[in-house]
Amino acid sequence: MNFQDIFKKSFLEGFTSMDISAGRVMAALTVTCALALYIFLVYRVMTRKSFYSKSFNVALAAISVITAAIILAMQSNLVISLGMVGALSIIRFRTAVKDPMDLVFLFWSISVGIICGAGLYEVALLTSLVVTVLILVLENLPASRAPMMLVVNLSSPDAEKELLEQVKEYSRICKIKSRNISKGKMDLVMEVRTRKEADMAGAVSALSGVEAVALISHDGEVTF
Repeated sequence: MNFQDIFKKSFLEGFTSMDISAGRVMAALTVTCALALYIFLVYRVMTRKSFYSKSFNVALAAISVITAAIILAMQSNLVISLGMVGALSIIRFRTAVKDPMDLVFLFWSISVGIICGAGLYEVALLTSLVVTVLILVLENLPASRAPMMLVVNLSSPDAEKELLEQVKEYSRICKIKSRNISKGKMDLVMEVRTRKEADMAGAVSALSGVEAVALISHDGEVTF
């Protein structure tokens, strides 16, 4: 038997079916369902979006089970694995994931399905615990205080100097973001950092030439 015959025999043996017992399938799907339910509960508790997407959360749990079933099927036969690779390669997901945390949970769900399908249940459990602790720790780390936007309507541009002097008494940072002048009046938008929002708003509104004051906070990205 030459090298070509040995290679052909080993290649053909790869196409033979590998017996996967019903007990292993049940064990893999049971552990996957338990971890999928865990991911479902963690996402439900930890999400802080204004509108909770239950359909996305249900999809997370279902993806784990489906992925585990695909991995089990791919292990049974090489022909099936090649067919699934070809079938899955034509799938295109056009739904954009807007929240990065949703992307984290999506990869977490897929990873649990792959690991459980491979029979590494301890790895899947330990990974889920580590990811949960990591998310909890990083979510609760104190972040820098987000700047606030001060919007002031002035009856005259001449009042800007006095306004800036007053604002600097309450804010260590004062950056003018927008200056709009129309018919002798001025609208100023400034970025400020202060812990005395009410005092600063009252002091600014008491200045001569100030017609209206608005102090707006936001929950967006924080600049350092």
